[in-house]
Amino acid sequence: MGLIFRDNFFSAGITEIQNEAGAPAGRLDLKSAFSSSVEVYDGSGGLVCTGRFPFFSRKWIVSSPGDVELGNLRSRISLGSKRFEYDALHRGIYEIRSPLFSREYEIFDESGASVAHFEKISGFFSSGAFQLTNTAMKLNDYELAAVIMGVHSIQKRDSAASAAT
Repeated sequence: MGLIFRDNFFSAGITEIQNEAGAPAGRLDLKSAFSSSVEVYDGSGGLVCTGRFPFFSRKWIVSSPGDVELGNLRSRISLGSKRFEYDALHRGIYEIRSPLFSREYEIFDESGASVAHFEKISGFFSSGAFQLTNTAMKLNDYELAAVIMGVHSIQKRDSAASAAT
């Protein structure tokens, strides 16, 4: 299945998740421009998962509605590419890679097989919009939406830190 979703300009408020046909498939509730957290809801309005940075942490934590950690995302140091690692705990560790100036990302499982693909489809001066294609058996589309919003939040945080120095 595939999903299309976006960030808001100030990373706050509710945005719609659409399926490949453009029909509503859920929503993202971007909690605050200051806390970088998100709640992901499915098409029936049920909370599927959340994503957030814990206090003074560089990891993005994805949790179930009962606040049970599903996994954590962190950036990896790499020259010439963008790399992230999503530790889905007992379900495996996934590597997210993209060439340095590319808007396309691949998600690989521990065996090195590509299990999902997403790309930033928004313009340069607009907020982030993403299209996800998922074939992973152990990660659902909504959890990956939270992971992708984590990748986006980590990149925004790193850009802000670079601009401040």
